[in-house]
Amino acid sequence: MKNWGIPIGAALIGMMSVVMATPTAGGEDPLLRPVAPDLAPLWLERQTPVRVHGGTWLVGFTHLNIVLIDSGAGLILIDAGLPQGVPLLEKTIEEAGFHMRDVKLILSSEPHYDHASGLAALARDSGATVLASASAAAVLRAGHSGMEDPQRTTLFAYPPVKRLRVVRDGEIIKLGNVRITARASPGHTPGSMSWTWTSCDARQDCVSMVFAASLNSLTDGQYRYADPAHRAVVQRFRRTLAMIRALPCDILITGHPEHSDGAAKRDRQVAAPDNDAYRNPGTCRMLADRYEAAFEARLAQEAGKAP
Repeated sequence: MKNWGIPIGAALIGMMSVVMATPTAGGEDPLLRPVAPDLAPLWLERQTPVRVHGGTWLVGFTHLNIVLIDSGAGLILIDAGLPQGVPLLEKTIEEAGFHMRDVKLILSSEPHYDHASGLAALARDSGATVLASASAAAVLRAGHSGMEDPQRTTLFAYPPVKRLRVVRDGEIIKLGNVRITARASPGHTPGSMSWTWTSCDARQDCVSMVFAASLNSLTDGQYRYADPAHRAVVQRFRRTLAMIRALPCDILITGHPEHSDGAAKRDRQVAAPDNDAYRNPGTCRMLADRYEAAFEARLAQEAGKAP
């Protein structure tokens, strides 16, 4: 959801220094080398872990959700945050009562640096495999986005991900008692992926869970969705919005909590854990409606019409 950064040429130079670096005598870890250090404080404000429902937890940061799912046969993470946040993230996972060695899968919602630049370190520390769409996997392997990304010139490069598996739209990922469905969500990035699953708690209260990829249509100021060459991109974005709107969706989690009133929900959940503060069956529809309106306004503005 970024609209800040450095030109991609400078980002690639930064990426090369990350990839080629080796630990120094002082023990510097190249996979933890800071990415976007001037912007990072926004993404690194610590949050204590909170159980959302059943085996689903939030273990991330104030403005960056990272999900942990206990499958009974290993842990699943969704997203990773920044490299310099990985040690704190790992401590939060331990604080929730879990261990990094039990993380088996890490699901990627999008290959932008604020969600994905810590993937390489987390995969190394846990031995987990990263799962992503084919388009996102190409970006993760390279450690930077290509010119097809609407925010291409404002994005930071990061350590490439090696332990990676491509998943298809509609593919069901199985681990223990959890079945997670991959939902291709192109638009914000070509490779964005949402993830859905059913969570059941000790009372056998079962709910439909959605981790929705970002739906905002920010660009770097040069990319234009309204350009004729991007007609297929626009069509795919509209299909993504319609898909999110139609999902069974008792509980919605978004990568950035502010996209789904996450801070208020979290406060209510912490104050009264049994009150199901995150449950709102209409929340995916509201999310899609909000970002569809923003997208159509952007298209109209780019076409020279009044938004």
